[in-house]
Amino acid sequence: MTTQQRSDAELAGQPAAYWTGVAYEALIAFTRARQLEKGYTQPQFWLLRNLSVNDISPDGEGMTVAELREAMKSYIRPEDDLAAESAALEERGWLRRDAEDRLWLTEEGEQARVDLSRNAPAIRAALHEGIDDADCVVALKVLGQLIRNAGGTAP
Repeated sequence: MTTQQRSDAELAGQPAAYWTGVAYEALIAFTRARQLEKGYTQPQFWLLRNLSVNDISPDGEGMTVAELREAMKSYIRPEDDLAAESAALEERGWLRRDAEDRLWLTEEGEQARVDLSRNAPAIRAALHEGIDDADCVVALKVLGQLIRNAGGTAP
């Protein structure tokens, strides 16, 4: 399905679930490709964020891969292998593993998290090119209402 040659009335009749699914896949693929160009993966960034007391972690305590998987269950993708991704971060010296198999963020890992987070504005800018913030807000409000209408909880 494309928007080319479609009237507003035709677009209004399109299935929102189809469009949101296509949008999700395209946005994730774009984001992951930009991150890979910078030398890291989205799951690696999430691991750093979830272990940082300066970001998502409430206490900066170490976590097992299973605990991290549970913490990320609302956004991790089925193909994401946190064991392999965390091993890659250990090799870089960004994570360390203790005797109880818990992963901990190192000082180098915290600095990497800060450095990698600086890529987000450019990714956002590329994705939002040609879209006014006001239009984006309307689109997100509409998505939120669709979610609520479907019985879900909008973020």
